[in-house]
Amino acid sequence: PGAQPRAPPQALEQQYSPSRWSPRLGSDVVIQAHLEATAAGTQRARAGAQTSLHVPYGDGDREKLDIYFPAEPAGAFPALVYIHGGYWQCLSKDESGFAAPPLVSQGVAVVAVGYDTAPKGHMDAMVLQVRRSLAFLVRRYSRIRGLYLCGHSAGAHLAAMVLATDWTEYGVVPDIKGAVLVSGVYDLEPILHTYVNDALNMSREVAQRNSPMLCIPPAVPASCEVLVAVAQHDSPEFRRQSQEYGQALRAAGWSVSLLDLAGVDHFDIIEKLSEESYVLTQVGEGLPSAL
Repeated sequence: PGAQPRAPPQALEQQYSPSRWSPRLGSDVVIQAHLEATAAGTQRARAGAQTSLHVPYGDGDREKLDIYFPAEPAGAFPALVYIHGGYWQCLSKDESGFAAPPLVSQGVAVVAVGYDTAPKGHMDAMVLQVRRSLAFLVRRYSRIRGLYLCGHSAGAHLAAMVLATDWTEYGVVPDIKGAVLVSGVYDLEPILHTYVNDALNMSREVAQRNSPMLCIPPAVPASCEVLVAVAQHDSPEFRRQSQEYGQALRAAGWSVSLLDLAGVDHFDIIEKLSEESYVLTQVGEGLPSAL
């Protein structure tokens, strides 16, 4: 019953298997290379920055933050909050600091958020954890002025759900100045028909209430710039989702830019954040001047 999948299940499996669309490397190899690149980049970041690691924002094992501070913060500083991907079931904050070096050198703190991945984590709980992590950050670090969200893949979905938060029940309203949503999924319904839901075990109701496409808030008066980025070698479904979500935000009055990045796939589109010259890194480095 209900909405039919947009394509037969086999086609959806292919569309929602990002590793199958990379022209660089084979499916298994590209995922392994991604794990290695992000883990090594995070080790370099931890070695080279002033950090507070494993800061608990809740009682759960994974409810922790890694914070990479700017070298010499003069008073207040902006923070980029990074929410990792991994299809809501793998990766962790311990592979999520790779973007820190070029940003901390420009006076931007980087915060990597941990959350309970599936099967332990349920979709409702993950969304709640990421929201709570932001509320904690604002209460705990008064020197942070202006938050920027950055999420990759499943993390872009979680960042988009943060944009849809009703903060009244949290007792604090984070000053979210911008969001960089990279190769995300914004409508979870097609996922129900794929292997991805084996671990997530979402019902249609859970998928609907956690789909950013279905809970777009009216644009807040304080301007929040949203950048929706997608890779040339993302699948057609991923590309469609980014375009439709960006258009829906824009229709609701949000300030949105759509960025279609040539020559990258679902994985190196985010790995390159460790590089100074990369376009998304430069977006991040522009944050201090944007404040």
